[in-house]
Amino acid sequence: MSSAVPGSTVPSSTVTLDPLDLTALLCSRVCHDLISPSGAIVNGLEVLEDAQDEETKTFALDLIKKSAGRVSARLQFCRLAFGASGSAGAQIDLGDAEKVARGALEDEKVKLSWSLPRLLLPKNRVKLVLNLLLLAGQTIPRGGTLAIDPVGAGESMGFRVETRGMNARVPQHLPHLVAGTPEDPALDAHAVQPFYAGLLARACGLDVAFAVEGEAVVITAVAPAGAGAEPVASVG
Repeated sequence: MSSAVPGSTVPSSTVTLDPLDLTALLCSRVCHDLISPSGAIVNGLEVLEDAQDEETKTFALDLIKKSAGRVSARLQFCRLAFGASGSAGAQIDLGDAEKVARGALEDEKVKLSWSLPRLLLPKNRVKLVLNLLLLAGQTIPRGGTLAIDPVGAGESMGFRVETRGMNARVPQHLPHLVAGTPEDPALDAHAVQPFYAGLLARACGLDVAFAVEGEAVVITAVAPAGAGAEPVASVG
C-alpha cells in the first residue's frame, strides 16, 4: 500500500534565500559534518602523546586512522554534493558519485544499494542524487538500507530512493523544506540541506515527492508530465 506524504509536492510560491546566506549555511553544514571526526583525530593525538604502553598507542593510532578516513570521505562527498564540481554545464560520472556515497554514508548501521548506470550526467543531476541520499538517510534515524534506482534513462533520468529500517518515517518538516516552503523561513544549518536539495531538483526540472509504501519510505525525483528538457540553471 502506498500513501503520499502531505506537503510533498512543490507549491507555486517558495521561499527565496540570499545567495550569501545560502553559501554561509552550506559552509556551516559542511563544517558540522566534519567537526565530530576532526575532534576524534585531536583526541587520538592527545591519547597518543600521553600513552605509556603499546596497547594505548595502538588504540590511539587506530582512532586517528579511522577518523582521518571519515574526514576524507565526507570531504569528497561534500565536494560533489555541495561544491561547484567543475564549470557551468559540466558533467560528472555517476561512478564517482557512487564511490563517494559509499565512503561517506555506509557504515555498520547503513547499507547502500546502488542501481544507477555508470554514465556522465549534468552536474546538477548528480548533485541531486547525493542530496536525495542525504534526505533518505533522515527517514531511517536508527539505520537500515538505502536503495537508489533510475527512473527513465539518459540525461533526462529521474531517481527513486527507497529506505527500509526500524521506524522508517518521513520527518514532518522534510517535504516542506524540499518544496521551499518551510514553516520557519529563518533557515539554519540543519535545515539548509533539504532546502538545497529542492533548489537542485527545480534547477533540473524535477519534482520531488515522498511516499510511504508499507514499511518503506520512497523518495522520487521525476519530471512532471509533459515537461521538456532540463533547465539551464545551475545551483552551487
